[in-house]
Amino acid sequence: MNDLRIRLADWHRDYKQIHRIRESVFVAEQAVAPEQEWDSEDETAIHFLAEESGFAIGTARLLPDGYVGRLSVLKDWRGLKVGDALMQAVIAEASQRGIGELKLTAQLYATAFYQRFGFEVVSEEFLEAGLPHVDMVRRLA
Repeated sequence: MNDLRIRLADWHRDYKQIHRIRESVFVAEQAVAPEQEWDSEDETAIHFLAEESGFAIGTARLLPDGYVGRLSVLKDWRGLKVGDALMQAVIAEASQRGIGELKLTAQLYATAFYQRFGFEVVSEEFLEAGLPHVDMVRRLA
């Protein structure tokens, strides 16, 4: 991971890379129905791409209301802090835009990951797309 770069992505220009990552992680690996993965909020979201030597390996999105979602990293790059770099970029961008609170719906297994970034669980466990989730919140200074 010598050349990891996180950048703001353009939904239209970078659609193929974002689509490839999210299809691989959510649809193929986790069996999320495509109609649940793709929504109209992608058009207005701020998208992030993690790239290693110019190859897109991870993505995330931030909605104007502070909702973080679709954080995904391709299997071969997991455990290499790509998700950490994406979250740091999302938090920094939200702070720069004056968003006071970040919200997300986390898969249950990922709650410890988000807690490392200051998110707190604020709901009971529930099923979304057939997977156990919780709602989480982080207030920004």
